[in-house]
Amino acid sequence: MGHGGREDHALVFEFQVSPPLDTRHPTLDPVFSIDDTAAAHGVPRPGPVMDDNVNHDTQLTVREMAQQARAAARTLATLSGEARARALAAMPAALQEAKDALMAANQADMAVARAAGLAEPLVKRLAVTDKVFRYMQDRLEEVAALPDPVGRTLEGQVRPNGLRVCRVSVPIGVIGIIYESRPNVTTDAAAVCLKSGNAVILRGGSEALQTNQVLADAMIAATTANGMPDGTIQMVRTPGHEAVRELLHLEGLIDVIIPRGGKELVRTVAAESRIPVIKHFEGICHLYLAPDAPTEMAVALAVNSKCERVEVCNALEKLLIDAECAPRLLPAVVQAFAAQKVELRGCPRCRELEPGLTSATDEDWTTEYLAPILTVKIVDGLDDAIRHINTYGSGHTDGIVTQRLDWAERFVAAVDSASVMVNASTRLSGGGDYGMGAVVGISTDKLHARGPVGPRELTSYKWIAYGAGHLRG
Repeated sequence: MGHGGREDHALVFEFQVSPPLDTRHPTLDPVFSIDDTAAAHGVPRPGPVMDDNVNHDTQLTVREMAQQARAAARTLATLSGEARARALAAMPAALQEAKDALMAANQADMAVARAAGLAEPLVKRLAVTDKVFRYMQDRLEEVAALPDPVGRTLEGQVRPNGLRVCRVSVPIGVIGIIYESRPNVTTDAAAVCLKSGNAVILRGGSEALQTNQVLADAMIAATTANGMPDGTIQMVRTPGHEAVRELLHLEGLIDVIIPRGGKELVRTVAAESRIPVIKHFEGICHLYLAPDAPTEMAVALAVNSKCERVEVCNALEKLLIDAECAPRLLPAVVQAFAAQKVELRGCPRCRELEPGLTSATDEDWTTEYLAPILTVKIVDGLDDAIRHINTYGSGHTDGIVTQRLDWAERFVAAVDSASVMVNASTRLSGGGDYGMGAVVGISTDKLHARGPVGPRELTSYKWIAYGAGHLRG
């Protein structure tokens, strides 16, 4: 019988390890948030886009959703990558059809957020502008076009007794994703999970509830219309913490939880979950300017790392300048960041060279600002920089600016971070710039997934052995 719609092959073993994200083995030929207070503030909320043929999971309990997701995951594991890619490719058009409803829902969410007193920078994170909308569509298209991460032959061998053994990538199963604010996480998460053959249960923040519902309904309609099982994509639509708590206790039905948001959300989820968690903790990102760092490059990389977007997890938070080049580089750094209206907080040695700097406190070295604030420290050589980063960093993204290969190699080997950048902006540590398309977060864990979590990172593997009546002797 064919697997995933492919034709049967004769039982012939020709093992070949798959190039990264390139081929799949043929069958039998193994080569939390704001309360929903719209009514209280007199703000109308539009209803989500509806389709009579789509189960919008509004009447299901969280447990029932997880049970449906588990059933869907078993079916998804048997479908071909081409079938999943077709469903993904249909999503951008589905979003386009729902755009008017989406924009109305987003304006309502933002009005409620403002009425509830949410800070304006956080309100802006909720916004779905035309640019954000096109970004969501582009990411869906990019993920659809990626090679299938499922069914890759990772390794294999023929044993002395003729038994042929291989290790093959498979979906994890059911993914629960809990996130705050940005609606594009809804589309990114659904795309990454479907691409990797997983069913997903989404729980976005109540501050974007209506926006997320319209997005989810459009994607659910696209997947069901293209042959994906019911329960492939579901959304918990109940405001409040109780539904999240229940989600975190469904071990046996949900395989992994991914929280994406502030560090308090991540800590709470990690503490309460009975299910394994892939954590995305804070990004206390460093850039070290070595003695030979060219002035123009060093300043440009520091400014881009910090100022391209200050509110994201891979934005620069700490700048380390080697003592040998500090008299040359620090004045240029101060001038460049003054032009960007970034507050610099310096160590005592920095303030000796630049007395106008604010004095850095002990707390500054462990703080992720996500704001136009940058702490600057003078260090005594490469080893001192590495010690500081490994002591105060969060293991997210750290970089060096140098022209010496031996210094770069030593830094790369010694810095214990998910991404280590050499003469490149910390803002480049992400799924898009790594050629991964959309991601569901950037893991600061070391087990299973580390760094950007894309489709390949949401796969596991199984061992397959092919024999010819082999017995244990």
